[in-house]
Amino acid sequence: MIDTHTHLYLPEFITDENPTGGIEAVDRALNAGVTHMIFPNVDLTTIEPMHSLHAARKEVTSVAIGLHPTEVGASWRDDLDAVMAAMDPEISYVAIGEIGMDLYWDRTYEDAQMQALDTQLQIASKMNLPVIIHCREALPQTLEVLQAYPDARGVMHSFGGTPHDVDKVRKVVDFYFGINGIVTFKNSTLRQTLPAIGTNRLLLETDSPYLAPVPHRGRRNESAYITHTAAHIASSLSLPIEEIDRVTTQNARNLFGI
Repeated sequence: MIDTHTHLYLPEFITDENPTGGIEAVDRALNAGVTHMIFPNVDLTTIEPMHSLHAARKEVTSVAIGLHPTEVGASWRDDLDAVMAAMDPEISYVAIGEIGMDLYWDRTYEDAQMQALDTQLQIASKMNLPVIIHCREALPQTLEVLQAYPDARGVMHSFGGTPHDVDKVRKVVDFYFGINGIVTFKNSTLRQTLPAIGTNRLLLETDSPYLAPVPHRGRRNESAYITHTAAHIASSLSLPIEEIDRVTTQNARNLFGI
């Protein structure tokens, strides 16, 4: 089982009181049956802790590099240049991410977010890497940018849309869809969207430390909890959890080359 999106390197895990917390979280995931974890970057400040945690567990983790849309501001070009300059030549990055658009909190930098997404899609194309797309309250704008990249490979991270939204995405790009703890929430309609996605384009993720699945909802999320999401998806699709494990693991390996 592969967690395709987890931020175990963030301060929620690594603190002065517990400097090895991220490593401990990785090991708990391994003990729970997770075989690999992908760490997407957020901004310039998160690269060093992300690299450090990856170095501590190289065989079972991979990293992606990018500038998160909520970190896009007036100086986004300089910030993005700094992020890309911080890439470690000794690391094989598996994706550009997480990138995308987020208009939930603030629309001030909507145009800048679109420009930053376009620039990072260009980088992904040049590097022949897939992209990890964060899209919150911005599907039309995100797809408008993606229209220029019909051959892009990637995943719609933390997808929570409708079957109609799945169709909208597929008219533009043939992406995977990352499903996390949201699908376990009592009032979630995402369960009805799973058949539209189909197992051949399904990826498992946690987005730790956020969006913990039931029965851990409201607590700090971690990769070990992905088993609850997998079990819920399996039940919703009337499939054995072993089949969800098998197909999502293969999907992750196909997309990210891990």
